[in-house]
Amino acid sequence: MESQELSLCRLRVVADADPGALARILERLQNINCLPRRVNAELGANEILHVEVDIVGLSAEQLTLMVAKIVQAPCIVSAYWHWL
Repeated sequence: MESQELSLCRLRVVADADPGALARILERLQNINCLPRRVNAELGANEILHVEVDIVGLSAEQLTLMVAKIVQAPCIVSAYWHWL
């Protein structure tokens, strides 16, 4: 196994205050049978949802594809991932 696949990464998403936004983000992980290590979501004072998802075991290609699919949802403002 490559060291990146054993590394922890963090997905960061900014979304509108939509009740389905969190489900739309997490369904992408469910689709690839990946259980997140940690999920943190906070609704900011400006009605923006900030979501952080820690993930282990995905390649850079898988993460990039997942982010591309997440940003297609109309309620998503931005999304990116980075290694921790």
